[in-house]
Amino acid sequence: MGRVGQRHSHRRSASTDARHRVSSLEPEADIHEAQASAPAPAPHLLHLKYRPDIDGLRAVAVLSVLCFHAFPGLLPGGFIGVDLFFVISGYLITTILLGSLAGAGFSYREFYARRIRRIFPALLLVMGCSFAFGWWVLLPDEFRQLGRQTAAAGVFLSNFGFWSESGYFDTAALGKPLLHLWSLAVEEQFYIAWPLLLALAWRGGRRVMALTVAIGLASFLVNVGLVHAKPAATFYLPWSRFWELLAGALLAWLRLHRPRAFGLRNQLQSIVGLALIAFGLLTIDEGRAFPGWWAVTPVLGACLCIAAGPEAGPNRVLLGAKWLVGVGLVSYPLYLWHWPLLVYARILAGDTPSIGVRGAVAAASVLLAWATWRWVERPLRHGRQRATVAALAACMVLLAGLGALAAAGKLGGRQDDPMLADLAAAAQDWKFPDGLAPAGPNQPPLFSIGNGPRRVLLIGDSHVQQYAPRAVELARTAPDRLQHIEFGTGSLCPPIPGVLQLFGADCEAQRDALLALARSDQVDTVVLGACWSCYFIEMTRPDPAHRKVDVFYYQQDGVQHGFRDGNGVPLALQSLENTLRELAAHKKVYLLLDNPRGSAFEPRHGVAGSRLGRLSVASASPTVPDDPDQARLRAQLRQIAERAGAQVIDPAATLCHEGQCLRAMPDGAPAYMDDNHLRAAFARSAATWLDPVLSGSAP
Repeated sequence: MGRVGQRHSHRRSASTDARHRVSSLEPEADIHEAQASAPAPAPHLLHLKYRPDIDGLRAVAVLSVLCFHAFPGLLPGGFIGVDLFFVISGYLITTILLGSLAGAGFSYREFYARRIRRIFPALLLVMGCSFAFGWWVLLPDEFRQLGRQTAAAGVFLSNFGFWSESGYFDTAALGKPLLHLWSLAVEEQFYIAWPLLLALAWRGGRRVMALTVAIGLASFLVNVGLVHAKPAATFYLPWSRFWELLAGALLAWLRLHRPRAFGLRNQLQSIVGLALIAFGLLTIDEGRAFPGWWAVTPVLGACLCIAAGPEAGPNRVLLGAKWLVGVGLVSYPLYLWHWPLLVYARILAGDTPSIGVRGAVAAASVLLAWATWRWVERPLRHGRQRATVAALAACMVLLAGLGALAAAGKLGGRQDDPMLADLAAAAQDWKFPDGLAPAGPNQPPLFSIGNGPRRVLLIGDSHVQQYAPRAVELARTAPDRLQHIEFGTGSLCPPIPGVLQLFGADCEAQRDALLALARSDQVDTVVLGACWSCYFIEMTRPDPAHRKVDVFYYQQDGVQHGFRDGNGVPLALQSLENTLRELAAHKKVYLLLDNPRGSAFEPRHGVAGSRLGRLSVASASPTVPDDPDQARLRAQLRQIAERAGAQVIDPAATLCHEGQCLRAMPDGAPAYMDDNHLRAAFARSAATWLDPVLSGSAP
């Protein structure tokens, strides 16, 4: 699932949101100015000589990202555009800073005033339009989330915001209108820290290169060291991204002091650089652990292209082409516009829009970008009014404040039907691990409740976590019957040795530790559960969005057997049977089957009307037909458990009758929080099928 959705689906885990690549392509420095003459006595900022090839490289970056977002199957590595731009930004800003420090000095006031003039006009326009349109069309919970995005973007902390909320139940990246501002936040955080550090190094003996290499190397080591264990943090946070900007900074120093450091002729540098970028665009996809080592390809490619200079043939002919330079000039507003437009098009369509709609959105993005550049960005950037900077800053504070009010529920959207709020409450009704106690730092990730004599270990994914409210309820109503219950779970981590999900490298170690505990004499009863239909049905179907996010069986010899495009499913089912048989030979073992799932169980399935008009909640049947594929899978899993000597717990025996499965509570409120998880209120009161195991009364 895409990192697009969390590669976007997280499935929707940290690895799902982190993996839908979005970037901001912000123009850097006033490189369209004429080169300054002799430095003035007062501190000032250097103005660079214009290089059309850098604008062309910027255009390559923004068009790559636009293509990846609008037509993901065409350019699998389009998301590396952000890495290209990080290098460009680091190069240009450091060149300006070094030139200023070597001249009359550096003015922080002028620097940040220019940043505001450069960044705020287009950003305020796009954020304001996104917020206003969201007020018109979004559901209450969606508008609150947009408020959080707006508030974080207003103070340039979007990357921290998206990292902190990344998780299995984080809204898909495709539904976040301001997700692309995370990288703008990284850049602005760099612009706060780097001028100060560079000035200190300059005054302390001009050890600029040593400082750049030291910080860049530390950042790179954090990047490669955490990309598997903490993919969301590595993707969003500045300390694992600064090395890319510092690569450009180091290039700026070398261009000034060691112009022949690369040891290649300019023509060859340009050719190799463009080849590396093309290689990255065509081969790096969402299936890679990114940034990690893979990010070296676009970063080195961008460095070589910039180092080659504007006179190198490929730079002059290809990157310097007039149409590409023209796109580069409007790359910042183009990126700002294209992502919210694509997100809202998807929200209005209720799914991935048609190719025609996405093409129209891309064209509209270009037109809006040009208009923004022509009538908003340029006038405010070059205006002489002294109050412009203060006015822009005040507008940003105001917009961030409106976002904070929306996030706190103090400012509601137009879609204010009270029933919509009830659906939003259902979508937030998830309580794990509330009411449970962590088992300790030296254990596998365990949460426990109850003090009974028998130790019951539940292993699985979020479809095991959903039963925690039932255990908490039994602890309240019948504490003397509750055994010592422990939940050892991880989102998108099925309890089957060898089965991995992309970007779930931490799953394997966690699962191994939990299964080792399950085999030990410390545990009396083991329950294995998961969203079996997610893995063995959903993950075997074609991926129309071509996101290439897959669950695979990873064999001991290192060969990957795909669930979508290989023989991974029978291998995984055999591994499950072997695990059950091994455990059942020594203790009581249960296989917890899955609850029914599908789009009809989603609380918003009952929403009627048009988002552009008025939305309401239509009355719906409390039941939906059982899915025949899921029924067949449940029967297959039952046979596997019986052969292995394990007992079966089947929620469908309670939830489904005569081919109809429950989707609402007795009062008509949704029983599910999304299309596959039971909401906490329903699990707390109705998930009695697990009581015999939790209370120790099962035969």
